[in-house]
Amino acid sequence: MIENKKNILIFLTAVLFSVILIFLALFIGSTPIEPADILDYIFNNSENISTSTAIIIGEIRLPRIILAFIVGAGLAVAGAVFQAIIRNPMVDPYIIGISAGAGTGVMLALFLGIEIVVFNLNSLPVFAFLGAVLTVFIVYQLAKVGNKLPVLTFLLAGVAVSFILNSMMSFLMVLRTENLQQLVYWLMGSLAGSAWKDVRMILPYFLAALAVILFYLKDLNILLLGEESAVHLGLNVEKTKVILLGAASLLTASVVAVSGSIGFIGLVVPHMARIIIGPDHRRLIPLAALIGASFLLLADTAARTIMAPMELPVGIITAFAGGPYFIYLLRNKSKDIW
Repeated sequence: MIENKKNILIFLTAVLFSVILIFLALFIGSTPIEPADILDYIFNNSENISTSTAIIIGEIRLPRIILAFIVGAGLAVAGAVFQAIIRNPMVDPYIIGISAGAGTGVMLALFLGIEIVVFNLNSLPVFAFLGAVLTVFIVYQLAKVGNKLPVLTFLLAGVAVSFILNSMMSFLMVLRTENLQQLVYWLMGSLAGSAWKDVRMILPYFLAALAVILFYLKDLNILLLGEESAVHLGLNVEKTKVILLGAASLLTASVVAVSGSIGFIGLVVPHMARIIIGPDHRRLIPLAALIGASFLLLADTAARTIMAPMELPVGIITAFAGGPYFIYLLRNKSKDIW
């Protein structure tokens, strides 16, 4: 009973913090908005505020806030899934090259001018997904030793493949110089220029991948016991891993399609959530989603206000926060490789 009350308090605190951040993100910017105007927009349908203020709130800041929530939650959940499958807290979509693979898929589609919309579903997340899945397959094959997957080898293979894919993206950027600045910001990770169409583009893929992961939360817990124990408990380990890898790759791909490569959220946030609420994925995944969403919204708000009116790519902010934390994990979890 005490444990349940503690968990409820943790989730209520996370939700309250998220709501406060949303309000602050609407308020803070190169054009400050009065709190009264924000409340009027929310509760009175912008009847008593100027048209320009309504546009700033409803067409510029609000879609960007929602997109930051989706992207942050998606990267955090994907990171938690990858860490459970590999059973190592130093794994995340950025480090093992999946973000770079998804980004390369999007960059190739843009470079070749391939963008199809069918039943209001945009094809860019599909190309991102194909790039992410191909990257997972390549990294897995490079790292596998017999029937085993050494974690250190897997991480190094991911870093190596990521370097190659980032080089490919840089090469494509040079060839497409007319949009160079926009592409550079996208490569660094940015939510600048976010609009409702971006939310509509990724939401179906995001929800589909998230639904699969939520359905397999119990199996994620079983995987933590080790593959042999999972088999003895009746779990089809290989099938489950393939489904979860696919869902986490689609989750990563959908958000990378609009945000670019934003690093370290998938590394830092699941570890923070695990410390706060424990390893049970039925609680860990929802909390990681909330923390990831809030973390990226906070980083994005800082990115667009620190040097206003100029914007920093949000990937710079997350890297500043995540890089030192990755070093901390290396020192505490893998002292034998130093």
